[in-house]
Amino acid sequence: MSDDPSADAAVWIARRLRDAVRRRGAASLAVSGGSTAPPMFEVLATLDVPWRQVTVWQVDERVVPDGDPERNAGQLDLLPAKAKPMPVTSKDLRAAAARYGRSLPEQFDVVHLGLGPDGHTASWPAGHEVLASTRPVEAIGVFNGFERMTLTPPVVNHARSRVMLTFGADKAPMVERWFLRDPELPVTRLKRTGTIVFADPSAAADLPL
Repeated sequence: MSDDPSADAAVWIARRLRDAVRRRGAASLAVSGGSTAPPMFEVLATLDVPWRQVTVWQVDERVVPDGDPERNAGQLDLLPAKAKPMPVTSKDLRAAAARYGRSLPEQFDVVHLGLGPDGHTASWPAGHEVLASTRPVEAIGVFNGFERMTLTPPVVNHARSRVMLTFGADKAPMVERWFLRDPELPVTRLKRTGTIVFADPSAAADLPL
């Protein structure tokens, strides 16, 4: 719990990226979009990271035209790294998802995630077949008003580490249910080992002391 979870998450991610470059000569980061992401990206971009050795992929994306304000790809411009946006303007989304899957690193160093007020993370709707997919990337159809493309649970859970960034009182019930391992929530599919949560006091308000 933190009064500035965005900055704390940025510092933690920067440390992991530096360590990856030191150990393997390159670092890989997958990022989610949404309203919580830009403040964290803005801090992360100012930190001591060897950005020339960092490549950034997307965790998920809405299927809308290039330049549309609903696209998360524009947020990648906040990070001074090589960006690999999801190919959501392709006419054949299933084939595009397969191509994107083949472009992924063998194992992400860090995957950044958010938490929806309905308990989803990435673009994993409750009860959707994507939760059981063995392919790395899926086009999932319409979710919360948009067709979407997303990394699947095996890819996210295979990452060396996962960072959940969430804040706001509307997230508090989902944070509590997640920590109680509610099987109905998609976020419960996240591997707990190697997952760190940065939340503000309002998001963590329902957790037991």
